[in-house]
Amino acid sequence: MSNKVPMTTAGVAKLRAELHELKTVARPQIIAAIAEARAHGDLKENAEYHAAREQQSFTEGRIAEIESKLANAQIIDVTTLPPSDKVIFGATVLLLEEDSEEEKRYQIVGEDEADIKAGKISFGSPIARALIGKVVGDVVDVHTPGGLKTYEIIDVLYK
Repeated sequence: MSNKVPMTTAGVAKLRAELHELKTVARPQIIAAIAEARAHGDLKENAEYHAAREQQSFTEGRIAEIESKLANAQIIDVTTLPPSDKVIFGATVLLLEEDSEEEKRYQIVGEDEADIKAGKISFGSPIARALIGKVVGDVVDVHTPGGLKTYEIIDVLYK
């Protein structure tokens, strides 16, 4: 029995869209490419056939991986929760870095959804672990690769 993995509704939607694309577009294209390559004759010397089979293997592996992730997903929709100033999984947190006075905005998401450029951090990251359970006004110290950073939680959004 595997453990459920937390994931936001947006993360689940993105995986479902990718799965749909792989099953309805990529898979039929690969099957057609294999059939066309087979029509060219000798398969031992046929680069198109081997490339198509390799692509098929990759695509089927990705389909299985996504299906597994979706089966193990614990979907958390923070928009259905009563608003609070407490940091939880799925919340968007507005922070003020004390040294630079720079504002940062992060959403705490599942590991597969993390994208630092988009402001999405994994719940397992050091900053998310430091923030979860805290409330607006709290000051947290986070050990980052660049050293110790101190943040004040300015706002918590459940959107």
